[in-house]
Amino acid sequence: SVLSDESVQRALSPVTLNRWGLPEVDPTTQATSADGVFCAGDLAGVAKTTVEAANDGKIAAHSIHTYLEALAGVDASSTTLPPFHSPIDEVDLSVNVAGLTFPNPMGLASAPPTGTSALIRRSFENGWGFAVTKTYGMDHDIITNVSPRIVRSTTAELYGPAQSGFMNIELISEKTEQYWLQSIRELTRDFPNQVLIASIMSAFKEEDWTTLARNAVDAGAHALELNLSCPHGMGEKGMGLACGQNPEMVEDICRWVSGVAGDVPVFAKLTPNVTDIVVIAAAAQRGGAAGVTATNTVSGLMGLDSTGDAWPAVGKDKKTTYGGVSGNIIRPIALRAVSAIARALPGFPILATGGCDSAHTALQFLQAGAHAVQVCSAVQNQDSSVIVDYKSGLQALLYMNARTSRPDWKGQYFDVTPSHQRGKPTITERQLISSGEPFLPNFGHFAKKKSAKLASVFGAAELNPPPSVPAVNDAVPVPSMNDVIGSATGRIGAWHELSQEEQVIARIDPTMCVNCGACYTSCNDAGYQAITFEADTHIAEIVKEDCTGCTLCLSVCPVNDCITMVSRGGPYNPDRAVPLGEKFDSGKWASGQYVAS
Repeated sequence: SVLSDESVQRALSPVTLNRWGLPEVDPTTQATSADGVFCAGDLAGVAKTTVEAANDGKIAAHSIHTYLEALAGVDASSTTLPPFHSPIDEVDLSVNVAGLTFPNPMGLASAPPTGTSALIRRSFENGWGFAVTKTYGMDHDIITNVSPRIVRSTTAELYGPAQSGFMNIELISEKTEQYWLQSIRELTRDFPNQVLIASIMSAFKEEDWTTLARNAVDAGAHALELNLSCPHGMGEKGMGLACGQNPEMVEDICRWVSGVAGDVPVFAKLTPNVTDIVVIAAAAQRGGAAGVTATNTVSGLMGLDSTGDAWPAVGKDKKTTYGGVSGNIIRPIALRAVSAIARALPGFPILATGGCDSAHTALQFLQAGAHAVQVCSAVQNQDSSVIVDYKSGLQALLYMNARTSRPDWKGQYFDVTPSHQRGKPTITERQLISSGEPFLPNFGHFAKKKSAKLASVFGAAELNPPPSVPAVNDAVPVPSMNDVIGSATGRIGAWHELSQEEQVIARIDPTMCVNCGACYTSCNDAGYQAITFEADTHIAEIVKEDCTGCTLCLSVCPVNDCITMVSRGGPYNPDRAVPLGEKFDSGKWASGQYVAS
């Protein structure tokens, strides 16, 4: 904003103006240089959005109130401006896990974000419900890391929140057990309402495991996590997944530690690098573990450059090793592990980890059977203050899913995206077209025709404001976190349990199509050749009799819900090419008696 009208500037005197001719304001109070004069909104020259301007106005109003109270001899300086509040803020996120009350189900995993006491302290101040210390061991197992060791995923050239993941070859903490024991004492003292879990590791030695466990319990750890899953380095020393891939060893270690932990819950952190993770989880349960963490990172090799050098490459010889892949890229694997354990061991507490980067993905893990969710890569991508968004987002999801007045919504948005072009609602053919005119696409020379048609339609229309919508009181109980846990597991099962009668086919919304051709090329070269182009408009169309409902076209379409899957409306009769029971006959094939596909 710029104020250049000199008469207005003179009228503002004695308020000091800046070089743009706008009042100088204190951003904490919106006060100007003139006593008793406050300024907010565009005139203050600070707000860039309507929301910011409204907030500045609220601050100014509170400052005026404080100023007037002071004139009357009332000290109002201690009053604080109340934050924005809605029923969403009242949604309770607390959850009971193995006898412990977590203030919310979001915590930091045992990883670089919990590598020091100071990092955990900051995470608790930001609002995380729990944290798991970086794994530590006995002093005779102390390690020194190599470098470089934490690298960005090569599977997507994106940064920040959209980054697909990391790979690391970092081992456990380089700090001593004594450091961590003191950290546990201080953190549990200063944050009594948040849960601190000590992550410990040893080789298959009962004395070492029980010593680590006793010491952590005596220091005040609320729970123990047994790292039986580190996929690199530690396994070469007989630790980590060297133990975690063997169900008998997992059972024994859990029994040793549970035997000395008393009432402190013990969680076994499982590796996904096994044939069946349920077998390992069941072994942990038999050994007395109160629950499991699923899962640790997935063993992988991040990539090689054109010369064959790997990244990370260590030393002058540029050697590397298999590391742990983490982040969004492994979320499907982690969701599979969590849901499989939850289905096989109902009620057995699971701390999920592996690709959580939002409230929505946290809810997925909870619905799949997790009791709480650990985060690492998302914090590495951003910072630990993301918990503020995660908590408010989770509250909003629970609140909105309990509402009944918007059945067309799912969570915080529409179940199916309304038809739009460039973010603006599209007008339907019925509104736009009269006298049997064909549909006009939104691209090419058709766009100009459509624009002219729209102008004539709106020019002749009587524009009235939309009718007011009365507030709907559809208050219903918001589910608790414990109600959400495992709510989706009943719909996850074996392939043979899926319906072969309820078939779908693709439908393309022409008003949202941008004519990119992605659906056509994928279906033509990798699918069932069931998409064609309308001859005049070049709009993609589904050939219903050829569509098998594979959903490939929807998966490559860049416009959300331009393609949706709808009921086939009848039986699906697969094209067998050669009828069942017949031998292939080249003559029939050549004469077209077989339908080629």
